[in-house]
Amino acid sequence: MSKIDIQPVIMAGGSGTRLWPLSRAGYPKQFLVLSGNSSLFQQAADRLATLGAEDLAVRAPIVVGNEEHRFMVLDQLREQRIDPGAVLLEPMGRNTAPAITLAALQALESGTDPVLVVTPADQTVVDGPAFTTALQAAVRQASDGAIVILGITPDRAETGYGYIRGGQDGSGLRVEAFVEKPDATTAQKYVDQGGYYWNSGMFVLRASVWLKALQQFRPDIEQATRVAFTAKAVDGPFVRPGKEAFAAVPAESIDYAVMERCPGSAFALRMVPLDAGWNDLGAWEAVWQVADKDEAGNASRGDAIIADSRNTLVHATSRLVSAVGLDNVVVVETPDAVLVADRSKSQDVKKIVSQLTAAQRDEQNLHRKVHRPWGWYDSIDMGERFQVKRIMVKPGASLSLQMHHHRAEHWIVVQGTAEVVNGDKTILLTENQSTYIPLGQVHRLSNPGKVPLEIIEVQSGSYLGEDDIVRYQDTYGRN
Repeated sequence: MSKIDIQPVIMAGGSGTRLWPLSRAGYPKQFLVLSGNSSLFQQAADRLATLGAEDLAVRAPIVVGNEEHRFMVLDQLREQRIDPGAVLLEPMGRNTAPAITLAALQALESGTDPVLVVTPADQTVVDGPAFTTALQAAVRQASDGAIVILGITPDRAETGYGYIRGGQDGSGLRVEAFVEKPDATTAQKYVDQGGYYWNSGMFVLRASVWLKALQQFRPDIEQATRVAFTAKAVDGPFVRPGKEAFAAVPAESIDYAVMERCPGSAFALRMVPLDAGWNDLGAWEAVWQVADKDEAGNASRGDAIIADSRNTLVHATSRLVSAVGLDNVVVVETPDAVLVADRSKSQDVKKIVSQLTAAQRDEQNLHRKVHRPWGWYDSIDMGERFQVKRIMVKPGASLSLQMHHHRAEHWIVVQGTAEVVNGDKTILLTENQSTYIPLGQVHRLSNPGKVPLEIIEVQSGSYLGEDDIVRYQDTYGRN
């Protein structure tokens, strides 16, 4: 008996604005460790790797994500010892329907028609075996041509999720209708009435079935995405759709484009209930829900002290955060921003991000500590005409060969070995040694060693912005 071919698809392109200030456009929530010891993205990849069985064969995952996050994807998969089948890089966001279309087209390139198991990269699951069992059941139904959704039995009146109304269909469940995110009264009615499930955002269906459904309901998306995929460029694991063609693809969600149109159509839309301690970490309220709590309902992460408070979340990243006399409050601290919010209003954090974006403030996009393909830098101090950075370069990695018009730089090695190109000279520096890069000098910093390289960089000059850089050579295609 031939095995059913499973193609895991991880949707990793979201921005996670409701988890600001921890989640930012340049380092969104799916790459953060919010629950457990690995990132949400890594947890999703690990869960999908468990789907194999006597009748099921699991392919390497396809990841759909943002061009800017491509090296985060590879680095985090390497940490889990997972090699991706492909990393599809969207030049701009077009929502989930075009994203899954790219994945379906990529999956069909093998010449077979696998069952796609599509999951967002920002969810948590407590009971791994229950998750595996439910997904395997969904795969077996989808192998016969059904479109299968994972539905979550609600344990509270949640207004942040969409709902699915299910009906009995033989030995299983069919999807009768989709319901938008309800108000609190309606959500409570759904919980009391029963027969309603949270829409998990996980879908299981054959690649060809998705394309046929999209051709029927939204042929404009199918055709435009196919054009962009045909114009793709391939660079190792990275697959880049044609940028101009992808910009012309209509933006739409999976639900609106196809799923909500399926009931009553020729496409069999079924549901498998998932009871595995699932949570969609879309807002700080959800982070509090899944966290370990004390007897007063308080949860904390990092260096936090809580007294005389109830049902409060304190998330500290860089210093001691103390809270006294709080009730149903979220406090999130990062080196450059602090959020204080009523837990019931955690969905509205996106309003703060909108204001930051309108004001063109960097805090909506980047942390003080900025991750790069070669490592990271942390801007630890700045003033008029100077800036101090702590820089880490991964073993074997190198910054671009570059020059600055408006600043000079002093480098002090605090750990590891640095190979420095400074004009026409190349030197090696070890711990406690330093060098000076004059304004206008072509230079490069590399780590030839086996351990991370850390330096302190002191910049001085009339302009210290990140855009004062001329790249001559770059390993990461940023020339």
